[in-house]
Amino acid sequence: MATSQKPSQKKSSRTTTSKEGTDRSTKIATGALGVKQQQPTSAVRPASAGPRKLRPIKYKSLRLSKQIKHPVKLPSVFALTKTVALLIWNYRGLLIGITLLYGFFNLVFVQGITGGTNVSDLKSQLQSAFSGDFAALSSSITVFVVLVGAAGNTSSGAAGAYQLIFVLLVSLALIWALRQVTSGSLVRVRDAYYRSMTPIIPLVIVIVVIALQLIPLVIGTTVYSLISVSGIAAYPAEKILWALLCSALGLLSVYMITSSVFAAYIVTLPDMTPLKALRSARELVRYRRWTVLRKVLFLPVLLIMIAAVVLLPVILLITPLAQVMFILITMFSVTIIHTYMYTLYRELLNA
Repeated sequence: MATSQKPSQKKSSRTTTSKEGTDRSTKIATGALGVKQQQPTSAVRPASAGPRKLRPIKYKSLRLSKQIKHPVKLPSVFALTKTVALLIWNYRGLLIGITLLYGFFNLVFVQGITGGTNVSDLKSQLQSAFSGDFAALSSSITVFVVLVGAAGNTSSGAAGAYQLIFVLLVSLALIWALRQVTSGSLVRVRDAYYRSMTPIIPLVIVIVVIALQLIPLVIGTTVYSLISVSGIAAYPAEKILWALLCSALGLLSVYMITSSVFAAYIVTLPDMTPLKALRSARELVRYRRWTVLRKVLFLPVLLIMIAAVVLLPVILLITPLAQVMFILITMFSVTIIHTYMYTLYRELLNA
């Protein structure tokens, strides 16, 4: 038995010696190459490490990047319009009072200087140009287009200055009133004008910034009109190329204004500077700028639809009242614009 155990003991000792030699050579080679041995990691994360977090996606403007989905969707334009209509209806006394006071001064200082379009004469002239069963309807639609195209036009610098001042004042009053009523406070018309005029200088600065952001659009429109008139772009391919270049300039202006327009509402907050308001507005529309742009572009469509529903029957049936109705619609359009934009601003804050 003793002699039979000796070969097995020698074999096991040789195996142990070979393993030690292999481990030793591996350590020497690893040390010579300067490679550190990796310790085996445990499959279980320690409790102190906390939950895993995804690396936040970085987004840069005007660069191609992966689309980032916002966690909360904005309401559709129809839901937004319904909210605006309910807000105007619930606080109709306050909003109508603010608008009528603005309309009175606008009528005295602006409309009294510039006058207005004689709708009856214009319609009679157009009816002679149209013929057939739909002559009255065609002339009424043409008068409506002329009135909408002439909205906001002034014939003198004094009237334009008065109009700008009154729009600024009523904008401050409406923004302040909307902020108060949406927070649950009860206000009066005089409070809206007395207590809202403090941030007029910051608001003017924000409007100046928006005007500067419109420069690419103005340049693109001017260049395209000059090229079209002078005949530089003679071939269709050249016209399409110039149209694309000028449209790119206009798109740049629209891209910048999409965020800056909300700075006009942010800057009316207490202790808010124009620069901080512009930065906050840019953060407000981040990751969803084009979605916001679609909702903003729906606003002029909504105004034209409201004006058409109200004005076209009046022009067609009661033509002498068309000018008065157009003045009222022009006044209340300011209220609709600010109510719509402020509601969209609140939805962006809540989303």
